[in-house]
Amino acid sequence: MATAFADVEPVRSEAAPVQDQTEIKVTQTTTQPEQGAKGSAPAAPAWNMQAVVSKYGKAFLAPLAGILAFLALWAVLAPQVDTSLGALPGPLEVAEQGVALYDEWQASNEAKAEFYAAQDARIAAGTQAIAFDYAGPPTFLDQVFTSLKTVALGFVLATLFAVPIGLAAGLSPLFNAAINPLVQIMKPVSPLAWLPIVTMVVSATITSADPMLAKSFVISAIVVMLCSLWPTLINTAVGTASIDKDLLNVGRVLKLGWFAKLTKLVLPSALPYIFTGMRLSLGVGWMVLIAAEMLAQNPGLGKFVWDEFQNGSSQSLARIMFAVIVIGLIGFLLDRIMMAVEKFASRNRLA
Repeated sequence: MATAFADVEPVRSEAAPVQDQTEIKVTQTTTQPEQGAKGSAPAAPAWNMQAVVSKYGKAFLAPLAGILAFLALWAVLAPQVDTSLGALPGPLEVAEQGVALYDEWQASNEAKAEFYAAQDARIAAGTQAIAFDYAGPPTFLDQVFTSLKTVALGFVLATLFAVPIGLAAGLSPLFNAAINPLVQIMKPVSPLAWLPIVTMVVSATITSADPMLAKSFVISAIVVMLCSLWPTLINTAVGTASIDKDLLNVGRVLKLGWFAKLTKLVLPSALPYIFTGMRLSLGVGWMVLIAAEMLAQNPGLGKFVWDEFQNGSSQSLARIMFAVIVIGLIGFLLDRIMMAVEKFASRNRLA
């Protein structure tokens, strides 16, 4: 049929257009199945398990499998470990205590609201002249927020000290040689050694009966600063010293001032090193803070863990383990936040 149509088509007259169109349609309908029969039409792609694993395995499936395996191993081995407070709690017992701690926080907020409402009513009625603050015990979430505020202050102080000193050390070999022995000596000092010194100095400095910041808060923040500034300082100095010399020569040719040289050449080039040091410092500061709070009994997660250990109830061990998990999760989230800030700063630097 197709061959006959090809022979007729060159001498086709205008008097039979309908017949030609009919023949075209018939030709197409007869040749279409023949192409499909030969398998030239693409088949629908089948669901490929290997492609899914290769796409999502490393980012999602593998971490999820690791966490599930850890929880299963924990649930199996925990009942076999006997302690002075009973068997080691499993994942379910720890999760139940986490829910109980959240319920305690809600109950504390309700009691606090009732206290202030009753106090406001007494003041309005004239039966109470002075307003008092709610003196209930801090809950677990209150301790978490206290630790976060403390590590934030210590980290900011460490960054404010470490970055300028690191920039100066990277730009001046003479200054770097002068401070290098001090850095190497102070860097390995434990926070437990710093704590008594800082406590005495802060207690002698803050003598007000009602200071703006509590002494315990300032002590913990300064200990965090003293122990966490070294990674930022060292990485900043290394990054500054690694700047391409040709770039600095361009700055000399353009006769840039020291501030323009610092902001246009030095900081953009050393920024990856600075953020790497800041990430390390934040992790060190978070670990240091928990130890300092436990030893000094300053408000925070460290004090919560120590109080539960001293409590010795049947629920204390599960609460301690829940606090440990929360400490680890907060440390992970702080590191992710620093990575996001680094990406944002790097994108603006390259823009």
